[in-house]
Amino acid sequence: QGQGCAQLPRWLRHGGLPVLPIPDRLCPAAAASKLEVSMPAVVEVESGDTARIECNFYIPGNGSYTYITWYYIDRSSRVGLCRIVGGEILEENADYKGRLSVGEDKALSISRVTVQDARTFVCLVQAGSHGVGENHTELHVYKVPEAPEITANSGGISVQSSEIPQIAQCVSRNGFPSPNITWHKNEEQLHPKENTVKILATLTRESSGLYTVSSTLFAHVTREDRDSHYHCTVHYWLRGQRRAVRSQKVNVTVFYPAEHVKLQVMPSSTLVKEGDDVKLVCEADGNPAPVFSFYKRELDDSWQDLTSLADTNSGVLNLHDVSKSSSGLYRCQTLDLDDMRQMEKDVELVVNYIEGVHVKMEPSSPLQEGDSVRLSCNAHSPVALNYQWSDEKGTKVAEGNQLFLSNLTFETSSNFSCKVVAPSVPGLEQSKQVAVAVQGKPRIVAISSPLYVRQDEVVNLTCKAIAFPRPSVHWNVNGTAHEYIENQHIASNLTVRVNHDLLRAGAMCRVSNALGVSEKHIQLLDQKTPESKGVIIVAIIVCILVVAVLGSVIYFLHKKGKIPCGRTGKQDITKPEARKDKIVVDVKSDKLSEEAGLLQGANGEERPAADQVGQSVVHCPS
Repeated sequence: QGQGCAQLPRWLRHGGLPVLPIPDRLCPAAAASKLEVSMPAVVEVESGDTARIECNFYIPGNGSYTYITWYYIDRSSRVGLCRIVGGEILEENADYKGRLSVGEDKALSISRVTVQDARTFVCLVQAGSHGVGENHTELHVYKVPEAPEITANSGGISVQSSEIPQIAQCVSRNGFPSPNITWHKNEEQLHPKENTVKILATLTRESSGLYTVSSTLFAHVTREDRDSHYHCTVHYWLRGQRRAVRSQKVNVTVFYPAEHVKLQVMPSSTLVKEGDDVKLVCEADGNPAPVFSFYKRELDDSWQDLTSLADTNSGVLNLHDVSKSSSGLYRCQTLDLDDMRQMEKDVELVVNYIEGVHVKMEPSSPLQEGDSVRLSCNAHSPVALNYQWSDEKGTKVAEGNQLFLSNLTFETSSNFSCKVVAPSVPGLEQSKQVAVAVQGKPRIVAISSPLYVRQDEVVNLTCKAIAFPRPSVHWNVNGTAHEYIENQHIASNLTVRVNHDLLRAGAMCRVSNALGVSEKHIQLLDQKTPESKGVIIVAIIVCILVVAVLGSVIYFLHKKGKIPCGRTGKQDITKPEARKDKIVVDVKSDKLSEEAGLLQGANGEERPAADQVGQSVVHCPS
């Protein structure tokens, strides 16, 4: 060592490692010697990670070091950390036992770093004749704080508060080094301002060495702040840069008195009609909402209290099934419980209506078939009206307030409806019906005649008539009758059993009212049974065969010359004076078309002279 060099004090043992005071200066001879030690000024590491501190040195002539000793500074004193000889760690500090390691480049690694490791570390190199060299590094340990948690004032804040109210509180935990918090309103940073904005912050160091920072914001509010949003931001340093984490946004409830009151009719008052359900909605722009009261002005200018019918909290008055008498002036009155200030607003309710619908018929005297009549419809309403006429089937027959009917008949008789409509008020309409009755004696419009029946069969006889006044139906035969009435029509069904007298005489339907009588006969025809038709068919076939056989015999005899015949005209073979030695054959040339004639021929009965036309008589000598 050079002259004038400050001597290094002797080793002081501390936990097996030397503890040395920091020298005022290094030996100039050593500094001037060719041994140089270089280290980074600062190393940053996150809590829980591994810190790597490099210690690079240069020994002239590629000399080797004798040993490397690491220290850390604690309260201005050096505390031995470890000694490295031949690449091995010797005499390790008990507080760091198991966390130290050395790389091939002689860099010291400290695992599982905690905030207590934030110190200055010294690397001292002993190189024999080249002397001693050292340098130091500051180890910065950081811990990113947790995201800030913000809690808004849940009770609400009044704009009339005399003291500065608390808006919200913000907390961020487990940061290192200590972070700080700022406040923002609608993205604009807030700063303390006398009698307006106040910010209180507290910093707490936990047992782990980490910091918890808390900040509370106090500020006056206005009614516009009902839509304001607040948030806090925690700021910290990391690797030489300023970082920030924002909290969620919060909104606070602001209490303020009402400045305006609005009263409206829902739906719109111009469209309200009788029978509607109407709401009178009163709204005030204060918070909380004031107490609402409702009134209606009477004819004597007094006010009827309707508050018992309203929801005083929501400010709604419900009027159900309104009528003409519901029209009038309504008032909503508000009361602010904070300053007891009252405000009021009026609205006019107009209920549209149609009343006095009346139908007049001219002439009003009883109508006969062929007459004409005029129907007039009138009503009263504060709005313009349209008139429509329809029949009882709902079919529209005319427009306007008059309907003219001419040449009336029973079929014209009907109920006509006059519908009164207010086009300007959708759904406002009323109807009135009138009966147009045409009087006259009954007219039978349908009977079940002729009716084919069988003996002893049970049948229904039907008779349908139209008349007004309502007629009665009578039958001239006994049976079970059922009557059906539809408008001006009456129908009677008579259930009877067919006998010989009914089949012969038929039945009579008689319909009568005060103005006259109508009657019609129902003819009943005997319907042959299938067995009778079979007998007739068999008889026809037999007759045809007999005629064919006789014709064949006569033709055969004529060909043999047995019957030299001559045509002498018509002669009846049944006459007594006919000669016994002659054969007379009558052949009917016309086609037999009626079953009755065939039956008469088959039974041997005498036929009319008309049936003999077209016959030929052949006289043959014996």
